[in-house]
Amino acid sequence: MIGFGDYLQLLPKTELHCHFTSTMSAGQFIQLADRYGVKLATTDPEKLFDFEDLSDFLTAFRAAHDVLKAPEDLAEVAYAGVRLAVASGALRYREYYLNPQYFHDRGLSYRQLLEPVLEGLRSAEADLGVGFRIVIAINRHDTPSSALELVEQIIAHPYDEVVGLGMDDLTPEGTEDPLRFTRAYARAKQVGLRLTAHVGETDGASAINVRDAIDELHCDRIDHGYRVLDDPELTRRARDSGIPFTTTPFSTTICSGWTLGPEHRIARMIREGLAVTVSTDDAMFFRTDVGREYREALPLLGVDAEGAKRIALAGIDAAFCDDDTKATLRRQFAAEILTLDSLLTT
Repeated sequence: MIGFGDYLQLLPKTELHCHFTSTMSAGQFIQLADRYGVKLATTDPEKLFDFEDLSDFLTAFRAAHDVLKAPEDLAEVAYAGVRLAVASGALRYREYYLNPQYFHDRGLSYRQLLEPVLEGLRSAEADLGVGFRIVIAINRHDTPSSALELVEQIIAHPYDEVVGLGMDDLTPEGTEDPLRFTRAYARAKQVGLRLTAHVGETDGASAINVRDAIDELHCDRIDHGYRVLDDPELTRRARDSGIPFTTTPFSTTICSGWTLGPEHRIARMIREGLAVTVSTDDAMFFRTDVGREYREALPLLGVDAEGAKRIALAGIDAAFCDDDTKATLRRQFAAEILTLDSLLTT
């Protein structure tokens, strides 16, 4: 028999909001920084990821790309990240946000980045059975023309596993401003890419950004999206349409300073009936993993076993993979959940 915490830990999971660079372990990050002469504020993993706010985190996130220089490093980080997530949180499928613009500034072309990452993830899928897809993310710190060029790179170099376009980081002015990248999104939609965007993330964001992502960019799902609750009509529309939200509980405690509890925005989104999924966002930086997001965050948000199962299964519905992959995941989840339900002590 198992308790509720173990039940949540062992519940099969998807992860749809995961930035590739953040799948490194702290040990890998420190080792690679030493290898390539990248200066860190400290090599103490207990202090390395102390951030004041979202801006402080984004500065560190951009710098972390400096340690990923060689193809073998990219492939190893890809493989090891899957192995860690399986062990720590029963990961069964994951979608990665990958930012080629960060790496282009460091001398890696689009294909030079994608090939080793895919090598590592394909090997992990063969060995551990964890399926994956990749969402190419626009760096909002760059220009709209650069974003459009990035979409053309996706089109020019197609990979079966690259299925979507997203956006992250902030503009140079420190805003979300999703409509700045309307042309890139229109081009991506034209060629059949799935669409998502980081919007409505912090206290400084707005429900208008969520509305723009849905109505103007025609996103298939929303990353974060917590400010949707500020607009009751938009919340109703989001609930009725079933558009998914990829929430990341522990990141909000750092980037927004919110306390995990029954009045947290994610808890309120769940009560409003929105299609909520749970992910890590940036596991290494926020000292979390997908198991911890379920095991620790969900009880604090007031989620019971039935609610946790709904969130886990919502991750399948919200994924950008094909219908056959979703059907396989549903069968796998159903079997594992049946076993766990029989073991859960009440």
